[in-house]
Amino acid sequence: MTSSTALRRASVVVAVTFLALLVAAGLRSAPSVLMLPLEQNFGWDRATISFTSAIGIFLYGLVGPFAAALMLSFGIRRVMMTGLALMAGATFLSQWMTQSWHYLLTWGVLSGIGSGAIASVLGAAVVNRWFATRQGLVMGLLSASTATGALVFLPVLAWLTRDGDWRPVVLAVSLACLALVPLVALFVPEHPGDVGTTRFGETPESAPPRLKQAATPGLALTALARASRSPTFWLLFGTFFVCGLTTNGLVGTHLIAYCGDHGIAPLAAAGLLSTMGLFDLVGTTGSGWLTDRYDPRRLLFMYYGLRGLSLLALPFLDFGPASLAVFAVFYGLDWIATVPPTVALTNRAFGEREAPIVFGWILVGHQLGAATAAFGAGLIRESAGTYAPAFLVAGFTALAAALASLETGRHAQRKGVAEAG
Repeated sequence: MTSSTALRRASVVVAVTFLALLVAAGLRSAPSVLMLPLEQNFGWDRATISFTSAIGIFLYGLVGPFAAALMLSFGIRRVMMTGLALMAGATFLSQWMTQSWHYLLTWGVLSGIGSGAIASVLGAAVVNRWFATRQGLVMGLLSASTATGALVFLPVLAWLTRDGDWRPVVLAVSLACLALVPLVALFVPEHPGDVGTTRFGETPESAPPRLKQAATPGLALTALARASRSPTFWLLFGTFFVCGLTTNGLVGTHLIAYCGDHGIAPLAAAGLLSTMGLFDLVGTTGSGWLTDRYDPRRLLFMYYGLRGLSLLALPFLDFGPASLAVFAVFYGLDWIATVPPTVALTNRAFGEREAPIVFGWILVGHQLGAATAAFGAGLIRESAGTYAPAFLVAGFTALAAALASLETGRHAQRKGVAEAG
């Protein structure tokens, strides 16, 4: 099997995975569009709606390490199909909701669990299974799917709510999730060997033996127990907490409402997020390319530092078209750019086989930070009447994460956490 054939096979898997991650990102961004229509239709306050967003965001992360373990046990394809089906079913059922707990159950709990199986851990698992080289570049491309999800979905979803009706949004998201199930079934082989090839950049002689992992979710806890003995794990966990707090938890959930406080229509605000998504597609893919060539710690220092400065500047802008456009470009370029260097440091410290599970636990930190911001910013808005304090706090925490990143992975070893401890 030639290298070009291996690349072609791997590229198809990456393309379908990109679409699945894109749809999951679209689902997780939808509550930012639903916030105002739900407030107007049901009279729910901002804190109640934000709490559901926080639960969905947190479960999106918490499920990650267990999903990664199940990918080793039951297979990537089965986990992807199950997650997509759960996302489709949960969002479809929500069209009949009448109480806030219905929203919590469908968009918080069930869709959070389903989307957790279609998260960054999926990208890490696919990259490690199908690529021996260019891992940073491919991980950057898959990470950019989150931004692309916002780019594709937010303007469409905002347009669907133009008359104040939220039901077209839930139907659109449900159908998008359902449409991916047959694509995964047809075009995602479980292993390169199943289609007579190897990982791209690997020869048959150098390919590692294919191991069968015991089918137990306890594998996720075992990996956590080993990883938690390493300072590298806690530094990555902490900085990724800040990453979540300063991205989808705050900006992804509340920027549309923040713009609304300044008289900007939801459709225009969604367009702003889409602009960020467009530039993040470039920035995160570029981050993957840089990760293959430069020290990931220094990249993280730069990304968190620039993000912190942009968040500190936002409350002092006039929210005019020019200033918001500058913010969208500056912030958007490194929105998800932290993922490729974080995955690279995880691979280096914990080994390629266990790294997707460990990264799943690090992603829990990301989503815990995102949930904290999603709920906390809503509370701040209710009590202070403005989102400005939330953005200032987020900016300072990003600067702290920039400094902490320089220590991350300093003692990482390629042979796994056992050597680090």
